[in-house]
Amino acid sequence: MPKILLVEDEAAIADTLLYALGREGLDACHVALGRAALDAIATGGIDLVLLDVGLPDMDGFSVCRELRRTSQVPVIFLTARSEEVDRIVGLEIGGDDYVCKPFSPREVATRVKAVLRRARPMPEGAATDGSTGDFVHDAAGLRISYRGVWLDLTRYEYGLLAALLARPGAVSSRATLMDRVWTDALESGDRTVDTHVKTVRAKLAAIAPDADPIRTHRGLGYSLDTGRG
Repeated sequence: MPKILLVEDEAAIADTLLYALGREGLDACHVALGRAALDAIATGGIDLVLLDVGLPDMDGFSVCRELRRTSQVPVIFLTARSEEVDRIVGLEIGGDDYVCKPFSPREVATRVKAVLRRARPMPEGAATDGSTGDFVHDAAGLRISYRGVWLDLTRYEYGLLAALLARPGAVSSRATLMDRVWTDALESGDRTVDTHVKTVRAKLAAIAPDADPIRTHRGLGYSLDTGRG
């Protein structure tokens, strides 16, 4: 059973989330401070972190930055700060998803399960919905692999790569990608697309540093080179 660490200083929110996670069959533990979270993660056994941005001892962004020096455990931010710049900062420093308060505890649990699915290693002979060159898309599992490795993608990173993968080699404008991927985030703009392209590129480069399959077409948009196959 996956182990979830909830880092939240508001007891009422923590109790509600712990109950929702338990109802979804997830084993969750709780701490209220950033330093306690880092200590808990250092001991091992944590599969995902639900991290409040507004902690009393150190903000969640600082916790994530320190965490990313030693660990790639998935992180979902919980925050009352809904501005685009805050979401971009959270993603650029290594966050996997971003949930704004007030939120549905059930939605948070669903996002946790989706991120955990994308973070699973690829089993041999795994059933998939499509293979294109270096990429394999498991649409049912909301996962994409690159050169045999499942990518650890956030919700929007997955949507972006899936949209590009659906039309290999075709140029998709930023507006088109916004319409297809950010349907529930109308306040987002072109910079959001560019930021997510940057983070997806970094994750692809971690697997194959010699390749850059996402092509930039200045003034037009982006396309995906699926490579061999």
